[in-house]
Amino acid sequence: MQFEHLGARPRIDPSAVIAPTAVISGDVTIGPDTQVLHGAVITAEGGPITIGASVIVMENALIRASAIDPVHIGDHALIGPMVSISGAVIGDEVFLATGTRIFNGARIGARSEVRINAVVHLRTVLPENTVVPIGWVAVGNPLQILPPDEHERIWEAQQELDFTGYVFGLDRDTPDLMTQLTERYGRSLARHSTDRQID
Repeated sequence: MQFEHLGARPRIDPSAVIAPTAVISGDVTIGPDTQVLHGAVITAEGGPITIGASVIVMENALIRASAIDPVHIGDHALIGPMVSISGAVIGDEVFLATGTRIFNGARIGARSEVRINAVVHLRTVLPENTVVPIGWVAVGNPLQILPPDEHERIWEAQQELDFTGYVFGLDRDTPDLMTQLTERYGRSLARHSTDRQID
C-alpha cells in the first residue's frame, strides 16, 4: 500500500518489487531492483527516505525518517526481518541482521555488519567495515561497542547523546516528561489523518 503524506508521494523505480502488504508513506524514493517484502513499513515522517539500488528490505522491517533526521540507505544493503531504522544513514553493502535497532542520527559506514539484535544508538558513527556482535550495543562518536551487560558504561555514553532532547526537544529532567512527550509526538503523528492511499 502506498500513501501520500504531507503532500508527498512515494517514487518507486519500475524495476523494484514491493509486496502487496508493505506500507510506503510520503517522501520515499526506492531505487532500481530493490525488494520490499511483506509487512515492511517505510514512512517519511516529515523528512525524506532514499533507498538505493538492489536493496532488500525484509519482512516486518520498519524504516522511519523524521524532520530532523532523514534516512538514506545505500546500494546493495540487506535490511533483515524486524529491523528498525529511525532517521539514520546506512552506507553501501551494509548488512543489518534480524532484530537490529538503528536510532536517530546514526551513521553506518559501507560494508559494516550489525548482527542479530544488536543496537546502534542515537548519533553513533560506525566507520566502514565495522562489525557489531550479536546483541551488543554500539554507542557514541568516538565509537564504543559494548556487551549488553555493561549497562552503566552504555548509560554513561547515552546521557551525553541526549535522546529526549535530540529526538523530542525535551529535557530529560522535565517533571511531566512522558506527558509532554506523548502529547507532542501524538500531534505530529496525527498528521497521518489526512493521508491518502494512492494505489
